Amino acid sequence: MLLTIEKVSILQQVEFFAGTPGNLLAAVAQIAEEVALEANAPLIREGEVEDCLYIIVAGQVRIHSQGQTLTTLGPGRSVGELAVLDPEPRSASATALEPTHLFRIDKAPFDEVMALRPEIAQAVMRALVRRIRELS
Repeated sequence: MLLTIEKVSILQQVEFFAGTPGNLLAAVAQIAEEVALEANAPLIREGEVEDCLYIIVAGQVRIHSQGQTLTTLGPGRSVGELAVLDPEPRSASATALEPTHLFRIDKAPFDEVMALRPEIAQAVMRALVRRIRELS
């Protein structure tokens, strides 16, 4: 189990929270659940409706749809961030390629944190805008 300060240090490296001061990320760190997956364990299944995001702390996660690998993500990357904002069926599956350590952040506590700390919501919006621009 990581200490809050260790979680904050990890969160500061995640694009989703880029530029957010550590004192604000402490609130996110407190709601982040640690998850451990074995190699080849499913993390997300395409089509399922969930309301959480995952942050890869260590390990590798394969993002895939209909048998095709879309990308591979490693430490510091987030998976499923749209679901924590607006739960809809997952657009792809995610599977651990090796033993993987993650943080799971659920929608309800994240909504509370964003309501109390609007700077976090602003950082999330900036990250999503950057991602949309990259896709354009």
